Amino acid sequence: MTILQSLTDAVRRKAAENLPLGYRVTFDLGPDGVIFWDGTQTPAVIGNEAPAGGGDVDTVLGLSIATMQKMLDGSLNPTFAYMTGSLKVQGSMGVALKISQMLED
Repeated sequence: MTILQSLTDAVRRKAAENLPLGYRVTFDLGPDGVIFWDGTQTPAVIGNEAPAGGGDVDTVLGLSIATMQKMLDGSLNPTFAYMTGSLKVQGSMGVALKISQMLED
């Protein structure tokens, strides 16, 4: 299993443990790939394919794979990652805050 697959599985678990997100989000991990979370469906559809043509995504979170690992294992607070520039947000900040809460649970 690759690191990207492992992180994708971790996002799936977080999504299953929480209420539906209701939004579409892309975690842009640069050259390491993407994790796309379609929280408009129940159960959420989470994979490594970006929507065709960019699609209607509410929020894009740009971060490194190492930052993503730290946020998922709880060793890095998503708000701190944003404040220090390790996490970039494009789109809805409200959606980013919802995801932050889900990752911290």
